Amino acid sequence: MKTYAGSGTAILVDIIGAIIIGYLFSLFSGAATGIMVSIIALLILFGMSIRVISEWNRMPVLRLGRYQGIIGPGLVTIMPIIDATPYSLDLRVISTTFSAEQTLTKDNVPVNVDAILFWQVEDPEKTVLNVQSYFDSMQLAAQTALRDIIGKSNLTDMLAGRDVIGQAIQGLIEDRAENWGVKAIQVEIRDVKIPQDLQDAMARVATAEREKNARVTLAESESLAADKMIEAAEKYKVDPAAMQLRALNMMYEMSLNGKNLMIFVPTESKGLSMPTPIGIMGFDDLQQAAKKGTAAKKSTKAPDKTA
Repeated sequence: MKTYAGSGTAILVDIIGAIIIGYLFSLFSGAATGIMVSIIALLILFGMSIRVISEWNRMPVLRLGRYQGIIGPGLVTIMPIIDATPYSLDLRVISTTFSAEQTLTKDNVPVNVDAILFWQVEDPEKTVLNVQSYFDSMQLAAQTALRDIIGKSNLTDMLAGRDVIGQAIQGLIEDRAENWGVKAIQVEIRDVKIPQDLQDAMARVATAEREKNARVTLAESESLAADKMIEAAEKYKVDPAAMQLRALNMMYEMSLNGKNLMIFVPTESKGLSMPTPIGIMGFDDLQQAAKKGTAAKKSTKAPDKTA
């Protein structure tokens, strides 16, 4: 980058110009008037020559229309009237918002996309000489790059891979701004808007997918539970006491809220009924045992009668 180094020359030119102007006035109005005019002219020329440039800014210098270099930062001087500084360049990172409205994707879906471009001037000399308005040019380049990438991408890719889309846009901007002295730092996709009817359709698809997954999970759970119940039934089948313990646990769970009334009724099942004073024996077994006891008593009393 070419740097302008004409500060000392500019000051010398200001002094010489003021002296010449004062001398010309002294020829017609006297020496005192000439000195006063020289002082006033020197102050005016200094005011026209001095530039105060911020740390993050740079200015191009044109001498009679020809590029001389870049000045800044700090206090600098240029030759008045001969030199000109048309504008200043900001070297800080600049954020530019851009968008594309009703742009068709590769699968013919109209979308509205909002994005942000972070960029920075790296070579002020190229920026001055190769592009007319670097700020407007970067914004237009970003918009056209966004439209190009949208036209080459599917809607699913845009919704799921925003980082990939942003990198593709950044690369396209860098290719177009290669000779502008500007660097595209990052592109962020802020929002992707699609038509409302398409949003509703996508929502229905997502709902159906979740419902399908829920039903599959429920069916798998029921199948697993059925396998475990069959396994438990096999254990209860060979061990009535285990079934009785399970019944006790069920009673405990039913009584937790304190609002259930339970009545114990003897049944004819073996170990599969709720607990009764009979215990784990079935009612039929108890009756058969009672009949056997009665028959035994009768058989023991029969000899006494014959005697």
